[in-house]
Amino acid sequence: MNLSRDRAAAPLAVILVLGFSSMCASLMQSLVIPIQPELPRLLDTAPDNAAWVVTATLLAGGVAMPVAGRLADIRGRKPVLVASALILLSGSLICALSTSLVPVLIGRALQGLAMGYVPVAISFVREIAPPAMQNSAVAGISATLGVGGALGLPLAAWIAQDHDWHALFWVSSALAAVMAVLSLIVLPHRRPVDRARFDSVGAIGLAIGIVAILGGISKGGDWGWTSPATLCAIIGGAAVLLAWGFYETRHDQPLVDLRTTARRPILLTNIAALLIGFGMMAQSIVVPQLLQLPESTGYGLGQTMLQAGLWMAPGGLMMLAFTPISSRMLTRFGGRTTLALGAAVIAAGYLVAAFSAHAPWQLLVSTCIASAGVGIGYAAMPTLILENSPASEAGAGVGLNSLMRSMGTTIAGSVMAIVLTSRMTDIGAGIQGPTQEMFRLCFFIGAGAAVAGAVIVLLIKSGNRPSGAGAEPVAPPTSAEGTGQEALARVR
Repeated sequence: MNLSRDRAAAPLAVILVLGFSSMCASLMQSLVIPIQPELPRLLDTAPDNAAWVVTATLLAGGVAMPVAGRLADIRGRKPVLVASALILLSGSLICALSTSLVPVLIGRALQGLAMGYVPVAISFVREIAPPAMQNSAVAGISATLGVGGALGLPLAAWIAQDHDWHALFWVSSALAAVMAVLSLIVLPHRRPVDRARFDSVGAIGLAIGIVAILGGISKGGDWGWTSPATLCAIIGGAAVLLAWGFYETRHDQPLVDLRTTARRPILLTNIAALLIGFGMMAQSIVVPQLLQLPESTGYGLGQTMLQAGLWMAPGGLMMLAFTPISSRMLTRFGGRTTLALGAAVIAAGYLVAAFSAHAPWQLLVSTCIASAGVGIGYAAMPTLILENSPASEAGAGVGLNSLMRSMGTTIAGSVMAIVLTSRMTDIGAGIQGPTQEMFRLCFFIGAGAAVAGAVIVLLIKSGNRPSGAGAEPVAPPTSAEGTGQEALARVR
């Protein structure tokens, strides 16, 4: 009996470490938002340069997720997870000891690279968790992408308000050290699931394409959407990715097997991930601004940055609270139906906000509803990927899905910024702010994107058994498989 209890405890301890560490990595998404307006002064640089402190993390995270996933497939999960924790530690220490722009940029980029921990942790669950625990584990770890960003905002605001800004990075250093130690001691080492060579050329090509496109999208508002810099970045990045795709289809051991990702369930899941990632971004950008606008506008709610973060924190807890519910839904209905329901709940939350945003508690209710949908959707997306990917491609597949979510949030940030700044009004002291109609339009756009994601998901043919207790993930017969959110949350 004791032996049986030990066998049950070991996977649980591993899952807890994976969940805690994933949340720590996700906290980096919102770490510098509270000090963002002060960064030019703190780093003695121009505002445009200081904005890269946020953008660098977004770009590095976008590159890291699919690359770390593939490395884990062919080198083993544990080495990549430990390395990600050490990268986060080094990045945090560099920022904690720096007072100028360049080293802080380097440190923030390293913190972004640590986001590769999350998709690898999700794919690790299939290797170490018994079938009865897999859905709960995937749901919980997936939720940390949203929970970390939501809880990090009030935590970072509180630290920045009462301490020197370097304290933010000393705290992240301590968390990274705990991550590294726990990952090294608790996580088991398993043999790699694939013996392929790492496709370094493919990784470089993907990195160039992602950085160019995400950089162009995230900085388009500052550079101008028709400026040569923006157009060159986006068009050039797209051209690089086309060439990358041509190369990958002819490589015998590609970084991402595009033939597998083109399979209908995986392709539609990734498209849905982009749309749902777009949809969930509305609350991350729009709600904090609406909470912090002066009450004198007639629709602003006059909250401080810390208060706004505290009003949004329950949304992050809601994602975590829905872990067992998401798990039961996955077991009963399968990933397809669960993801569609999650997207519908996100849309419902935004519709509530569009018509009831007259008090902080009303926005709290709407964000909790939308966050419940995010928790359900984030649990279902990797489950669909894992159900339709062979074990040798699990890490790369989950990493690519995480990248699609990140791209959705980045695009959403730019679209929301354009909408909010398209019609401005005087909010006092000569300062311009978005009108109430633009906030409402953003909520409608977010709801529309979530509904579109639900429709895309329903186009996936049903037929796979729901994964969970008593069911093994379904693999295809052929082989191959945050929170850039902060990057555009600065639009006030």
